[in-house]
This record gives sequence, structure tokens and C-alpha cells, in this order.
Amino acid sequence: MTAFFLEGGVVPAVICLLGVATLLLFFTRLADLRRAHVDWADFIRGVGNVLAKGNADEALAICEDAPSPVARVVSAAVSHRADDAASLRDVVASASRAEVRRYTRRLAAFPVVAQVAPLLGLFGTVLGFAKMLLALKSAAPVTRVDLLAGLAPALSAAAAGLLVAVVAHVAHALLRARLDRIVSELDAAADEIRAVLSSGAGESGR
Repeated sequence: MTAFFLEGGVVPAVICLLGVATLLLFFTRLADLRRAHVDWADFIRGVGNVLAKGNADEALAICEDAPSPVARVVSAAVSHRADDAASLRDVVASASRAEVRRYTRRLAAFPVVAQVAPLLGLFGTVLGFAKMLLALKSAAPVTRVDLLAGLAPALSAAAAGLLVAVVAHVAHALLRARLDRIVSELDAAADEIRAVLSSGAGESGR
């Protein structure tokens, strides 16, 4: 199968390299999203216990040591714990949106690959058929080898483009599902940390 793509010419080879890069990017982004997942309820419970003792600086340090979107949202809330309820809600909502945008941007390459790969495949197909037409127009007798020389890159380019597009679509769907889970966790964590701060936790540390 690999030989079929690579023997088809430059365009299928480029598409295959794009597919390899897409897989590498998928596993990298998957690792990022796994690191972003935390037990938000347990995390906020721990931060709340520290705040209840008046140790706001320690609570912020805990958030800084946890490289996750929930921790950064909680850190923003703790930093603005002295604000009124409306301002605190705006701060937490803004921090949550920033985290969602951060991870959404990291997934933007997959829809692009899913759109570009079939177009590259179509380009390779056109080049392959153009090569066949040139062979047919030549004055010399056309052999089966001449026709296959154009047909092979045409078919391999189309197949490679579709395959990479499918891989990119599936990868994006899987990562998006994990991101949606993180977004739900952010929403729940935002509500919980506002409730903790509204209950008076950390007031002595203001």
C-alpha cells in the first residue's frame, strides 16, 4: 500500500508526508488535552480549604503548580476574590473563554488538513490524466506502460488525499470531544469557585 502511494509521484508522496505530520500532531494535541484534564472538584476543594485558613498566596501557588485550564481559571478567581459578585463572574467567564480559545486554536490545523488533502489529491489526479493525454497525443505508439505511467499517480493521489482527509476528520472529532469535556469541566469549576469565594472563603487573606 505504501509503495502504491510513493510510486505514484511527488504529489502522493507530499500527501503521505502531510498524513504523517497530522498523526504526529494528533498525538501531541492528545497529550496536551490529557494533561489539561484534572479532577476539578477535588482541586477546588483543596483550594477552598487553603482559602478557608486565610492562605490566599498558598492557594495561588497551588494553582500555578497545576498546569491545567481549571487551575488558571481558579487562579484568576482567587486573584480577584475581593471584587463584587458581578465583577468576579466577568473575570471568571473571561478566563474560561481564554482557555477555550487557547485549546481551540491548537486544533485548527486538522480542519485545514481535511480540506487541503483532497484538493492536493485532485491536483495529483489532474496531473496524472494530463500525462496520459500527452502520451495519447504523441506520434509514437502508446503502450500500456505509457497509460499506467499517468494512471498510477492519478489514482494514488486521489486515494492518498481522501485517506489523509478521513484521518484528519477523525482526529479532529476525537480531540474535539475531549475539548468539549474540558469546557464542561471549566463551566462547573467556574460555578464552584465563585460559590466558594461567595461563601466568604479567603476573606481573611484579602
